Amino acid sequence: MSTSPVILLLSGSLRSGSTNEAVLRTAQAVAPSAGVRAVRYDGLAGLPHFNPDDDTDPLPAPVTGLREAIDSAAGILICTPEYAGTLPGSFKNLLDWTVGGTEICDKPVAWVGAAAQGRGTGAEATLRTVLGYTGADIVERACVRLPVDRGMLGADGTVTDPEFRRRIAETLGLLTAAADAQAGARA
Repeated sequence: MSTSPVILLLSGSLRSGSTNEAVLRTAQAVAPSAGVRAVRYDGLAGLPHFNPDDDTDPLPAPVTGLREAIDSAAGILICTPEYAGTLPGSFKNLLDWTVGGTEICDKPVAWVGAAAQGRGTGAEATLRTVLGYTGADIVERACVRLPVDRGMLGADGTVTDPEFRRRIAETLGLLTAAADAQAGARA
């Protein structure tokens, strides 16, 4: 019996009702059509401030949970807002906790930019830089800009636009294909 690969969904927003969360809820909703299982990580607010002195065994429990979630995923899809021209501090903190581990190294990673046209490029540039330090495998074809405004959201908090949903499913498929290629190369 085969199981669907897991794509871990990481939001860079702590704000209730954020469009970034809506993107990831939509990804989770369409994941079965892409042949994957999408799991949203919800521990961002509980991560301690990164301190290299604490990046030793035993790790703080929230960090262990984060690293286990990353390790068990076939790939990672990120959606983050931009604050003051870069990543939100809380999300940068999450990424800082991944630098000392090896779980994200060579893991297929992509992001969806949900900001309006002309915005969000600072966060994406910083994300690319930080992911380079972690050794993540950025799947360029799966990194997309799909602006979302609140008028696109349904009562369930997902994006209702069929083209948007198709593109998110396609992104999940590209991440899964990258993970399958890596698994095949290791076999």
